[in-house]
Amino acid sequence: MKSKTLTLISCIALSILLYACSGEKKKIEEQKESSPLEEVAKPKSPAAYAKNTIGNTLVQIDYYSPGVRGRNIYGGLVAYDELWVTGAHSATSIEFSSDVELNGNKISKGKYALFTIPGRTEWTLIINTDYDQHLADNYDQKKDVLRLQLTPEILEPIQEHLLYEVSSAENNEGEISISWSDIKISFRIATL
Repeated sequence: MKSKTLTLISCIALSILLYACSGEKKKIEEQKESSPLEEVAKPKSPAAYAKNTIGNTLVQIDYYSPGVRGRNIYGGLVAYDELWVTGAHSATSIEFSSDVELNGNKISKGKYALFTIPGRTEWTLIINTDYDQHLADNYDQKKDVLRLQLTPEILEPIQEHLLYEVSSAENNEGEISISWSDIKISFRIATL
């Protein structure tokens, strides 16, 4: 009699357990149907880099690459005549493994922030020693090591995502360019 009672209790316990599990399974399935799992969205301004060797010097630029996404960029999202990190989220950094010249101006090896001040007909490119900062919140002009005046080129078709390029040429020289939306700026680099 005891063994029949234990068997009956075991069957009832097993039935309750199976019922409970099927209820949880049904609940999970209902949640999936009512709120499907979303795909992980790609960031709107993904991390990016440009890297190349000019002569024996490694040049690397780390930045965040925003997209145009139908927006008015220059004179809209990016104000004219105001300091810009020339990227998104944090200051863009540029690093040289040895001394270089940018448009004929000497820069010591090291890591720097790269900023610009976009203008309608002329841009200012800024190389600043404080590369580790959020956007331009802590920008200090006293830490600038170089300012270059650059003439923008009109791009057609537009460059959807901000793009930095480091191109190598002959005689330890090359070019660094920044393209986004309908504008491209570039400057020469030479290794010493």
